[in-house]
Amino acid sequence: MKPSKYSPAHKNKNFAELICSNSFKAKSVENAIGLLKKELETGGSLIIEAAYKTQVPAGGALAVDREKFAEYITDKIKSNKNIEIINEEITDLGRFDSETVIIATGPLTSESLQNSIKNLLGEEYLFFFDAAAPIISLDSIDFSGFSGAFYASRYDKGDKDYINCPMTKEEYEVFYRELVNAETVKLHDFEREYIEKNVFEGCMPVETAARRGEETLLYGCMKPVGIIDERTGRQPYAVVQLRQDDSAKTMYNIVGFQTNLKFSEQKRVFSLIPALKNCEILRYGVMHRNTYINSPKLLDASYNLKKLPNIYFAGQITGVEGYIESASSGFAAGIAAAEKIIYGSDFVFPKCTVIGALAHYISDENIETGKFQPMSANFGIIENPKTYEKVKGGKKAVKQRIAEISVDYMKSWKTKKA
Repeated sequence: MKPSKYSPAHKNKNFAELICSNSFKAKSVENAIGLLKKELETGGSLIIEAAYKTQVPAGGALAVDREKFAEYITDKIKSNKNIEIINEEITDLGRFDSETVIIATGPLTSESLQNSIKNLLGEEYLFFFDAAAPIISLDSIDFSGFSGAFYASRYDKGDKDYINCPMTKEEYEVFYRELVNAETVKLHDFEREYIEKNVFEGCMPVETAARRGEETLLYGCMKPVGIIDERTGRQPYAVVQLRQDDSAKTMYNIVGFQTNLKFSEQKRVFSLIPALKNCEILRYGVMHRNTYINSPKLLDASYNLKKLPNIYFAGQITGVEGYIESASSGFAAGIAAAEKIIYGSDFVFPKCTVIGALAHYISDENIETGKFQPMSANFGIIENPKTYEKVKGGKKAVKQRIAEISVDYMKSWKTKKA
């Protein structure tokens, strides 16, 4: 809709304006986001092409000159004779009853379009607030020694479903001091105002709750009452609980740890929990205004709306989290829509690719309504890890093998389409 109308955060007239960071994170394929970039690059993504054409020094990360990045993409689109650009706000989706449409939008979806989507899907399928705790890889949790994690349920209710990370008084005090003094993400005024009006006690950032007093967390998300460590026969001074987040039992959510800390601070501070000293964070905690749909109930793995097969969704509104993940959803939705128009067939990227794994995750019907949270690229959602159990050389070798299979698939797919 730019430049006819701008969101509260957008200022630049060009397409693909980067609002927050200018970093697209790691380049190495041993990192899931790096592998996702490689897949998209292999497939011919304009976003990745533009990023490499406008990159700036950033060590092992891919960072861009945000102005040149936006200009590059804008010029490419404007110079394509097959693309007609209409600069207006879409307020009524009813005008696209019979056309194939991709609704590509994100957390700053305009109110008019938001209302139109709400009317199309039903209000119960649209969420407006993203408050998520970090997700940890099971393989990175330390279960050794008395400071290691252990399985137990509070008051022995259940089947020891939770992983518990115990802390002594001294360990808790160190953790607490670092938590309350850690650096948080700077929010836009409109985001801060929205969160202040909509946040509730159960959704409060863990660092905000901690600042109410040193013992606040001991009566909240780190409450040890009812949890006995069978190794010692005693109740720890404090406990951080982890809850299973996927059916394969490879990803665990830090219960009650929704946070607005910077990603680097999350890694630093949460590593002070002894059992998480080597934690691999698969998805960082976030807390911001977000608009996303209940994709597990609405979309299939091609980002196609189940009840209206002429409509696809893409962008953060689908529940993918991050720049490259959003680009991936648009890439996959665009390919799927083209396949249906040209060949009359459905196309879905397989779960051995990060592109496909993200699409399958956000469309997983087994996720309960109300428990769906946006997800970023990580190895935990890729095809069942048991596929790679026979790979020798540890986690690094497994990730390298995942990358080989993924990139080989993308090369083969691109050759067939050429």
